[in-house]
Amino acid sequence: MPAPVVDGVLESLRIGFGFLWTAAWAIIMGLTITSLVQVYVSKERMAKVLGEGDVSGLTKATVFGAASSGCSFGAVAIGKGLFKKGAHTVNFLAFMFASTNLIVELGLMILLLLGWEFLLAELLGGVILIAVMALIVHLTLPENLFESVREELIQREHEQGTMEDPTCGMEGKDEYSLVTDGGETVKFCSEGCLETYRQEMSSSGGWRDELLSWGGWYKIGNQYRKEWSMIWKDVIAGFLISGFVIVFVPQWVWNTLFIQGDGLLVTAENAVMGVAIAVISFVGSIGNVPFAVALWGGGVGFAGVIAFVYADLITIPVLNVYRKYYGWKVMLYILGVFFVTMAFSGFLMEVLFNALGIVPNLTGGNTAIEKTYFKLNYTFYLNLIAFALTGFLLYVYRRGLGAPGEYRDPVCGMQTDDSGPSLTHDGETYYFCSQTCKRSFEDDPQEFAGERPRIADAASSESHDH
Repeated sequence: MPAPVVDGVLESLRIGFGFLWTAAWAIIMGLTITSLVQVYVSKERMAKVLGEGDVSGLTKATVFGAASSGCSFGAVAIGKGLFKKGAHTVNFLAFMFASTNLIVELGLMILLLLGWEFLLAELLGGVILIAVMALIVHLTLPENLFESVREELIQREHEQGTMEDPTCGMEGKDEYSLVTDGGETVKFCSEGCLETYRQEMSSSGGWRDELLSWGGWYKIGNQYRKEWSMIWKDVIAGFLISGFVIVFVPQWVWNTLFIQGDGLLVTAENAVMGVAIAVISFVGSIGNVPFAVALWGGGVGFAGVIAFVYADLITIPVLNVYRKYYGWKVMLYILGVFFVTMAFSGFLMEVLFNALGIVPNLTGGNTAIEKTYFKLNYTFYLNLIAFALTGFLLYVYRRGLGAPGEYRDPVCGMQTDDSGPSLTHDGETYYFCSQTCKRSFEDDPQEFAGERPRIADAASSESHDH
């Protein structure tokens, strides 16, 4: 490769990883908060309260969505589950938007990479977008179409034997299934969701009690791992693509796609083009924020950049999921409604911010190429704290501290199953969480042999004692 190309690739990687380093602590803290909410905020009655297409149902859909996961595909899967169970069309659409655009980690990333003006536009524009979307849906909703699609969806999944994961709403798989005490077979999309379900069934007490136990932190560690598993590809792709776009896409491309200058026509064209670029970008979830930085650095107007950020729910891969779930007509309807509302909201934000005089000035700071990303500052220390938190949560999860299981390790008291180390002493088989605990037992079996190995036996003994 010619030297200029090599230098360009290295510079692209420096910028991409620099963006990732800048935002790492924000993503980790945001996902931790999301995990806490996902674990301890009950969603059992969500579909029931989202059944009405009134202001109350819309508000609840927005709040529930903001408290949920930031993955585009996860939001679509949960939205399908809500729709199938009777949620009003406008409410499940609002839920999907809120769960990808009004979440903590996205807000922190926007604040760090784009500035407070974009964060304000994201939050205020997000609420306006949901309101405008609700109005358009109420005026144009082909009610019979959606009701028939709902019935077809239920019928098709029943005929195919498709079972919905009770923890996340995605499609369950045969390899991740269990039979409940009532004889019902329940299927899950992944090992993580299966563990979540087991943990929920074995938990007791309120969230305060849970947070004082290993079992409570195991839940959070498991959820945190699941959140990362859903978004890490989008995050890495978004950061790396943004670096290459900033370095290799010449300015004339942006000048061709986005009209330059002032006026309402320019603002409207930028907003429409921002959504259009998002549709074909294939970058969803929070990975589209660093891509938005590349657009902003290329001179794209405020309306175009914020509209691009809104539009992660209508990228081509997500549209294909709509098609598989609901068919072509509903997919095109969702695309049309979301495209119009996202472009309009981006347009409205620039008009409003211009009137208030708070549209940020790109020339006021260093460009992405001029910035130094890796230095000893507050980002470095916040990242250290965030990485330590990640290490703690993954340690709790991998050690299985407080994990649900049939047996209890007699040495450390941790719940475990029969897949780990074990030994027989005085005719009783004991199971351990690790070889370390097993060796401790072997060194002094009399100290630990009095513990009941089966959790059910221990619970039965306690109930008789009381």
